[in-house]
Amino acid sequence: MTIKVGDHLPDINFTVMGANGPEPKSVSDVFSGKTVALFAVPGAYTPTCSNSHMPGFVDRVPELKAKGIDAIACTAVNDIFVLTNWAKDTGATGKIEMLADGSGDFAKAIGLEIDLSVRGLGLRSKRYAMLVENGVVKILNVEDSPPIAEKSSAANLCSMIDRSL
Repeated sequence: MTIKVGDHLPDINFTVMGANGPEPKSVSDVFSGKTVALFAVPGAYTPTCSNSHMPGFVDRVPELKAKGIDAIACTAVNDIFVLTNWAKDTGATGKIEMLADGSGDFAKAIGLEIDLSVRGLGLRSKRYAMLVENGVVKILNVEDSPPIAEKSSAANLCSMIDRSL
């Protein structure tokens, strides 16, 4: 069952990079009491993810914060070491929290997993962006195809936030 606007996020653990290495961080820790812009990519270092999706969010951090967003987070079915280095390479470090979903548990729990085995990528997350308030999905934009980042772009999310205010 695919998550929809009005649903609560399931309390699954992500992996984040802590001071002493990888550590778990629950959905509750990330979203409780906050308004968070969460976006998902099929894979770090893949062309659309690196060339447009991530840079769009990095560029719009100040705009999102000005709209009352407490945090911006990115999730992918990659390990936290890959996501940490990708954040460095894209200028996202310190701006966007990287939430590794290494086994795809979160993607599966919200019904937004995609099997990209035919492309050699295995189980991944669909590309999407969502606005989450205190763990409840308020806006959800899911792409129809992994190489496209239009509905899930930072520009579109910012526009939708403006319309919902």
